[in-house]
Amino acid sequence: MSRADDALDQTRDSTSCAGHSAQPPQGTSTGSPPGPHGYAKQRDQHLKRLRRIEGQIRGLQRMVDEDVYCIDILTQVSASTKALQSFALQLLEEHLRHCVADAAVRGGEEIDTKVAEATAAIARLLRT
Repeated sequence: MSRADDALDQTRDSTSCAGHSAQPPQGTSTGSPPGPHGYAKQRDQHLKRLRRIEGQIRGLQRMVDEDVYCIDILTQVSASTKALQSFALQLLEEHLRHCVADAAVRGGEEIDTKVAEATAAIARLLRT
C-alpha cells in the first residue's frame, strides 16, 4: 500500500470539509465525510453532465447491440472516457478549492490529511 493510500485510509476517520464528524452516509461503504461538499453549489450542473455521460454509455450498449463497426464503438468509448475524466477533474478542482482550502485555514494535521487524500485521488485518476 502506498503512502497516499495510507493517508486516504486515515482521512476516512477525519472530519469533512464542512467540519462535520466523519460518519459514513447511509447507503455508502466508503466512510466519506458528510456534506456539504465542494461540488454542492454546482450539483445540478454535475447531475446534468452525468446524465449526458450516462446517455453516451447507453449509446455504446445500443451500438454493440446493433453490431456497429468496432472502430466506431471505440471512438464513442474514447469520447465517454474523456467526458468522465473531465468531470473528475472538475470535482478535483472543487475539492481543492473547498475542502483542502478549508483545511488549510484550520491548520493542524487536517491539511496534511486533505492533501494526502487529494494526492491519492490524483494517483487513481492517473492510473486510468
